Amino acid sequence: MKKIFTGLLLCMLTGSAFAQYRPEPNYGFRLGLTASPTIGWAKPETGTSNGINLGFSYGLLADFNFAENYSFSTGLTITTINGKTTELNPSPYYAESGGTGTATPFDLKYMLQYVEIPLTVKLKTDKIGLMRWYGQFGLSNDFNIGARQDVQLDGRSFRKDISIKKDINFYRAGLIIGGGVEYDIAGSTSLMAGLTFNNGFTDISDDKNRSVRNHYIGISLGVFF
Repeated sequence: MKKIFTGLLLCMLTGSAFAQYRPEPNYGFRLGLTASPTIGWAKPETGTSNGINLGFSYGLLADFNFAENYSFSTGLTITTINGKTTELNPSPYYAESGGTGTATPFDLKYMLQYVEIPLTVKLKTDKIGLMRWYGQFGLSNDFNIGARQDVQLDGRSFRKDISIKKDINFYRAGLIIGGGVEYDIAGSTSLMAGLTFNNGFTDISDDKNRSVRNHYIGISLGVFF
């Protein structure tokens, strides 16, 4: 009995010492690069969305890991959001076409470029081999740096690649929902792949007589170092 008690005591002391001197996990900070194609569309309040258009996003990613499976995730990217709409009597094209009061549909293609700064929380699973899955939720903050437009009337080109930067609101906000997988390569380096839905909820048009919102799905590709 004495030997058993002595053995148990030694096991407890050894376990306690191991726990006390075990190195703490290094949550740390990670920086990465991303290059992601986007599928964008625009939805006017009065009118219809008219198909999807491809765009592109590239730049920096940053994860501030404040716990083993939780990160504050941000970045700095240049993001293009393209989309087509059909709108009735849009200004100034309706007046330029010599409109006479009838409802005239114009096909508009928005080609917008933003500096995007996402503010999100990333939730990660424990590692499964060399992989871990993640989900992401947060706010997109976008600042317009370029805006051009193609216009068609009755199926024919009415205006081509004109600047509409003065007609587009400088700030755009969106809701980010995404998920994907990270795969460890070596050390702290890992590859990332996933899908991100960016749902714009602010009006992109500066025209008080109409309201348009744009959205995109991004195929998120990146590497963390």
